[in-house]
Amino acid sequence: MTQPSQGLRGRLACWRRLDGARRALVVEAAWRLVLAWLALKLLPFRVVARHLGSARPAASAARARSHLQGPPQAGTRQLARDIGWAVTRTAAHLPCRAVCLHQALAARQMLQRRGIRSALYFGVAKLAHGSALEAHAWLDTADTRVTGAQGAERFVEVACFF
Repeated sequence: MTQPSQGLRGRLACWRRLDGARRALVVEAAWRLVLAWLALKLLPFRVVARHLGSARPAASAARARSHLQGPPQAGTRQLARDIGWAVTRTAAHLPCRAVCLHQALAARQMLQRRGIRSALYFGVAKLAHGSALEAHAWLDTADTRVTGAQGAERFVEVACFF
């Protein structure tokens, strides 16, 4: 009989060290990521976009962000960070490829379920070696970047959903 790989042992050890609340977030993140992946794979984006909220072009998004502002509720910032952690960590271990848009959609659903407002951004950047464009999605709450933080500063915002 073969020994389980060290990677699997490491993952199981990490799972055992998580408290119950973090385990629940990881399970929910996995479920939401798979649903986001299926939705984007099976449905036209216009159908998915109808469920994202009201869209704003980049020029008016700054004014619209004010609806996210307000006195932060106790624990909201940490909960948003925990959700972001669960989504990004879980995405790396799924059998399907869950990239920035899947992660933003999953985290948005998790935040909405808890009554926390968020804004989902779409941005583009030119690739250094040509004229092709690269796209990125990220999710923010009033004062916290939830997903897509890595490299988001390279992208020019083209749309935002509230």
